[in-house]
Amino acid sequence: MNPIRVMIVDDHQIVREGLQILLAEESEFEVVGTAADGSTALTLANQVKPDVILMDLVLPDLNGIEVTKNILSKNSSARVLILTTFAEDQRVRDAIKAGAIGYLLKDVLKADLLRALRDTAAGRASLHPEAQQHLMRQLTESETPPLHASLTKRETDILRLIADGRSNKEIANTLSLTEGTVKGYVSTILDKLDVTDRTQAALYAVKHGQV
Repeated sequence: MNPIRVMIVDDHQIVREGLQILLAEESEFEVVGTAADGSTALTLANQVKPDVILMDLVLPDLNGIEVTKNILSKNSSARVLILTTFAEDQRVRDAIKAGAIGYLLKDVLKADLLRALRDTAAGRASLHPEAQQHLMRQLTESETPPLHASLTKRETDILRLIADGRSNKEIANTLSLTEGTVKGYVSTILDKLDVTDRTQAALYAVKHGQV
């Protein structure tokens, strides 16, 4: 049985050397190359065609997400396993979206790393528990519609005018409505956005790209 061919991408020499030593002790793995930056990783991956790429996210030139996308666009058979110190929601989501099949933190135990390498080579996902929690939270949040999704077109128009600093009278004149009608709309908007005043509604509109 041929060994799993691994390429290591990390900007810290001690990490690269440590991983090489660790994997050299296991006959089922073969380190076929190492890279200290994204540009070198792109060139090397094309040359050595590894089965699995252990990829750090923080590199001195391109980041690990960009390198992952680029490598997989040219070599769809390669598998990328992220090995990093960061597990923020956005990083985990971006890594998986870029095509990484696994996401581990650098505090992982040797046995878990070896298992993840095997799983990655076989096309099976491998996520650090913390990364898994972040990913699940991202998925859960993405399935929950934002509060402003319940606004009608008219209410959305009024919210934008509120964010623009317009008074009820000015909004009424702009939209050819009575001031009383605008007041009713504003009350409904505050309820739907779960805010207590116009200032909070304006801040919500800015934060969620409604203006």
